[in-house]
Amino acid sequence: MKELLRTTDPTVIAFAQALLDGEGIASFALDVHMSILDGSLGFLPQRLMVADRDLFMARAICRDNGVEPSA
Repeated sequence: MKELLRTTDPTVIAFAQALLDGEGIASFALDVHMSILDGSLGFLPQRLMVADRDLFMARAICRDNGVEPSA
């Protein structure tokens, strides 16, 4: 799996997952429950992962919809 997106905004992760689901690309969010460790302050980023073979298309889908993927 490769990292598609890293952000502290959970709404961006949810939006990107919805976009990818709509295109039939499976994704997996990591570090979703890490806010327990930071006291729910939201400074620990969440990551959205996709399969290696889907990374190119997933980046294009995100960019086309105003979500800037990680480099």
